[in-house]
Amino acid sequence: MTTSTHWHSTASIADGFDAYDDLPERLIGYPTVFAALGIGSPDVRTVLDYGCGPGKVATRVTEICEADVVAADVSPRMLEIARTCRPHPRIDYRRIDSGKLTFLADGSIDAAMSCYVFINVGELPLLHEIAAEIHRVLRPGARYAVLDTNPDTTGVRFSTFRNGEPGRTYACGERRQVLLDQPGGGEPLELVDHHWPRQTYLDVLGEAGFTDLTVEEPLLTDPSALPGAAPAETIHPPFLIVTGVKQ
Repeated sequence: MTTSTHWHSTASIADGFDAYDDLPERLIGYPTVFAALGIGSPDVRTVLDYGCGPGKVATRVTEICEADVVAADVSPRMLEIARTCRPHPRIDYRRIDSGKLTFLADGSIDAAMSCYVFINVGELPLLHEIAAEIHRVLRPGARYAVLDTNPDTTGVRFSTFRNGEPGRTYACGERRQVLLDQPGGGEPLELVDHHWPRQTYLDVLGEAGFTDLTVEEPLLTDPSALPGAAPAETIHPPFLIVTGVKQ
């Protein structure tokens, strides 16, 4: 593993990521994010999905509420998949150029989320730039949630993925192997992301100006919802959700 995954330029990576069945995320991760952001409440009319990938999460927002979603990503192939497979009149798919949301005005968004974005950024200054840009476009009182794999359960084999190698201890920002199961039981999709301790998330959001920071590590409460007699998600929290408020 010498380089990070090239999401913006490798079509096969985007296709494999789209094929991945994000069942644990749907059961545990995304509902926690939506609740933290107040998605479904009358105050949340516009949602920013920064790093929307193939549009799965943005589509789920439209399924549970009437909000409009701005779904943005750096990858042309991801956006092509999203626009082709998951078009929706309330989703506006946009390309992120150099990390900037030039198509959004200051204070124009009611809630924002980044799912699996921070772990795919290998430079700490870029994380600060992302958080600052999202802070800019949020209205006062709006919330921002970051969902990533949990750095404290790296190496655990969950139902559909493994993030990091078992027994390895990773330094801040270090590259690590990711395996995502693919349909049909074939070879998993191998990616490379970065290890950020939970304090990094708190520091990045805090320095961007977010306050009232909270950390959630949800567990699966219904073991029968995932395959296997004792899915790891019932014991080890697979996801870390860090949320902050723009004052």
